[in-house]
Amino acid sequence: MFLPLIGVAAAFTISTVQATTTTTTASPYDTIGLAIGAGLAIGLPSLAAGFAISAVGSAAISALAEKPDTFFRSFLIVALAEALAIYGLIMGILLWIKI
Repeated sequence: MFLPLIGVAAAFTISTVQATTTTTTASPYDTIGLAIGAGLAIGLPSLAAGFAISAVGSAAISALAEKPDTFFRSFLIVALAEALAIYGLIMGILLWIKI
């Protein structure tokens, strides 16, 4: 639940340290924007994936209890919801490499 806030706080801290210690042609505001974007790219999809997994996971377990043949379909839907967080992590890493 606090993952987006931690990501944004870490982005602010690291971006201000990098802005004061490195000499680049980019302005510090560009670095801060990229760091905030990286924090949001990791935090928001993780939060959305948590909500999706909680909703889909409980429905998948209910369907699995009634009909065990639905295991693969239920597992596939939960895995697709988890992929949302992985895509956000990849985007956050790509933004962080840009810094």
